[in-house]
Amino acid sequence: MWYEDALASSHPIILYLHGNAGTRGGDHRVELYKVLSSLGYHVVTFDYRGWGDSVGTPSERGMTYDALHVFDWIKARSGDNPVYIWGHSLGTGVATNLVRRLCERETPPDALILESPFTNIREEAKSHPFSVIYRYFPGFDWFFLDPITSSGIKFANDENVKHISCSLLILHAEDDPVVPFQLGRKLYNIAAPSRSFRDFKVQFIPFHSDLGYRHKYIYRSPELPRILREFLGKSEPGRQH
Repeated sequence: MWYEDALASSHPIILYLHGNAGTRGGDHRVELYKVLSSLGYHVVTFDYRGWGDSVGTPSERGMTYDALHVFDWIKARSGDNPVYIWGHSLGTGVATNLVRRLCERETPPDALILESPFTNIREEAKSHPFSVIYRYFPGFDWFFLDPITSSGIKFANDENVKHISCSLLILHAEDDPVVPFQLGRKLYNIAAPSRSFRDFKVQFIPFHSDLGYRHKYIYRSPELPRILREFLGKSEPGRQH
C-alpha cells in the first residue's frame, strides 16, 4: 500500500530496464537510482525472467512481456504522473520493443531514454569485445552471428525506432568498450529523420572519452541533472534535434 500511495504522489516515474550482466541491484544501477531519486523521480525496476530472483528462462519475447506487465502495473497506480522508460545496454532492446508496442496500442510513455544503445543485436555481437579475436576468421558471420539471428533474438532498435512516437533521448560515452559509440550515433541517425518522430524531440548527447564514463558510468556526469531537466521538462510534442 505504501508503494502504491507513493506512485500516486505528484512525482514523475522512471521504469528502468537494465542490461545483461548482474541484477537490478548492481552497483552502477543503484547509483543511478540514487541520482534519479535525488532529482525527484520515482524509480521502478525489476529483473527479467531468469535474472536475479525472477524465475523462468530468458527470451526476447518474455523479457518484453515482463516489461509490458510492469509498465501496465505502474500506469494503473500512477494517476496523471508522467511515466518515462529508461533502457541501458541490452535493456535498450527491451525498451524499444516495449515502446513500439505501447505506441502501436496508442498508450505511449511520456519519453524514452536509451543509455549506451546498439542498433540491433547482430551488429552489437559483431562489435562486442568477446568477438574481437574471432571476427576476422573465415565463417565468423556463419558461426557466431547466424545462430543469434536464427534463434529469434533480434532486439532491433534500428527497426523499432521507426515505429515509436514519443520523445527520445540517447546518451552514449565515446569510450564505451562494450557497445561502440558509433552504434549509438547510427541509431540516432536512423531515428532523427523518421516520420514517427516528426512531432517529438530526438536528442543525442555524447560524453567525451576524457570523462571516462565508458559503458556504465554516465550516472557520474554532473551534467546529467541538467540534461534530464531540460529534456524531460519539455518532452511534450515540439520536435527539436
